[in-house]
Amino acid sequence: MAKRLTEKQKEEIKIDFLDNQSVEFLSEKFNCTKATIIRNLKKSLGEIKYKEIINRLDSIFDIEDENLLENENQQTNEKNKINKFDNNSISIARSNEDKIDPFESFIEITPLDHDFEDVSQKDISSIPLSEIKLPNLVFLIVKKEIELETKYLKDYPEWQFLPQNDLKRKTIEIHFDFKTAKRMCNKDQKVIKVPNTDVFRIVAPILISRGISRLVTAENLISI
Repeated sequence: MAKRLTEKQKEEIKIDFLDNQSVEFLSEKFNCTKATIIRNLKKSLGEIKYKEIINRLDSIFDIEDENLLENENQQTNEKNKINKFDNNSISIARSNEDKIDPFESFIEITPLDHDFEDVSQKDISSIPLSEIKLPNLVFLIVKKEIELETKYLKDYPEWQFLPQNDLKRKTIEIHFDFKTAKRMCNKDQKVIKVPNTDVFRIVAPILISRGISRLVTAENLISI
């Protein structure tokens, strides 16, 4: 279900959009789908005004807004089909349970006689920087003063399953595509090109001294 925005958030979305912020940036900022952002912008600005602004931004951002609503509807239909299938499966399972003799399905479990070692969870999700081959060219988002833009690992929803100690790690996000990096920039940031990714191995001790211990890409978590 799409997130319900407050009137204040809707007004902020309209102001940011008029300030040339992309739909993708607004989606991340307000923690909702792109389709929700588009619907509210069309409602508050009107279809014609919205199209005018989109056409102006089209030279900067790759926007496929018309497909977003359709994709969201398709995803909703797929979820409804899955839920319907699950409900049918549950009904069949319950019907079969009524026919099973509980004594026939009883299984005796032998008690375990083993001492388990109390050790902390090992971080197996990250790949050492020395073992991964990065592209020759990557892009970083930095502040306009050319200062590294760092984030905590807990700021990435896809890594929320990691232990709390790992989620407190400081990271640098690297992008393999300029347009992707550009779409994620806000007005106080800029994208810089890193033409030699060996620089990350060279400056690894400096990054670690600043508390930065992970590099984040679209697919991997890399330990420095």
